[in-house]
Amino acid sequence: KLCILNTGNKPASVRLTIYYSDREPTGPYRMTIHAQRVRQVRFNDFIDPEAMPLDTDYACILESDLPVIVQFERRDTSQAANSISFMMAFPLSIS
Repeated sequence: KLCILNTGNKPASVRLTIYYSDREPTGPYRMTIHAQRVRQVRFNDFIDPEAMPLDTDYACILESDLPVIVQFERRDTSQAANSISFMMAFPLSIS
């Protein structure tokens, strides 16, 4: 799951591209994060332009027209004792 925070005064247009180890990238998946709001998005809910395959390794690049704060959450349900991990995204400026 992604948690995206827009602390600004304008809506942020966000695009995600998903990369895989064994197939071509998919995307962009587009969304709007309203001003001074947070939006939580599950990767399983990405349908358009195509649904993400299950049980496949992936990574993503998130691009936004305005600064946003991104937190990634991963829930491991492969064991009886579930675990959750959180990570902050690494900011990168591409010219």
